[in-house]
Amino acid sequence: MPYTVVEGRAIAQVNNRRTPKVNTQQNLTVTASRVLDNQRENFLPMYFGRSFMLGEPFVYAWLDRLSVDYDGGMWDFFELSNGGFYMAPVVPGPLRIEVHGNYYSGSVSADAAGIIATLFAISQLAAQVTDPDECGPLIDRYHHLLEFADSHVEGGAILQAID
Repeated sequence: MPYTVVEGRAIAQVNNRRTPKVNTQQNLTVTASRVLDNQRENFLPMYFGRSFMLGEPFVYAWLDRLSVDYDGGMWDFFELSNGGFYMAPVVPGPLRIEVHGNYYSGSVSADAAGIIATLFAISQLAAQVTDPDECGPLIDRYHHLLEFADSHVEGGAILQAID
């Protein structure tokens, strides 16, 4: 299987899609940085591409579907050091999450709930777009966020919820 190195990570070429592989030579921690208010305008088009008008409401709709505690409101945007991103609601306290498709039920922080909702939204959007030039970057961003989620303090709950 051919590999390409992108940003210090080995990427497998599978059916013309780039799939991240674990880089065993480096243990780089993926970090998140909140996007400043004056940079929010370019955030959604940069990460969702041409489908940003669908991507943003998909994230909100996923959290609305998954949590009875979520009732709309302000969201923070986060950029990841590995090229990924996510959105998280600004709410006090934990949110109950129920995923009927895999029977997950639990309470997580707003940050973890945002990661869960963003992963579901990216997956849905990638499945709906038909242009490979648009789908490929979405799949890459899904894997970037998954890499971050795996090392998140609530990584176990996040991974269970999206399983």
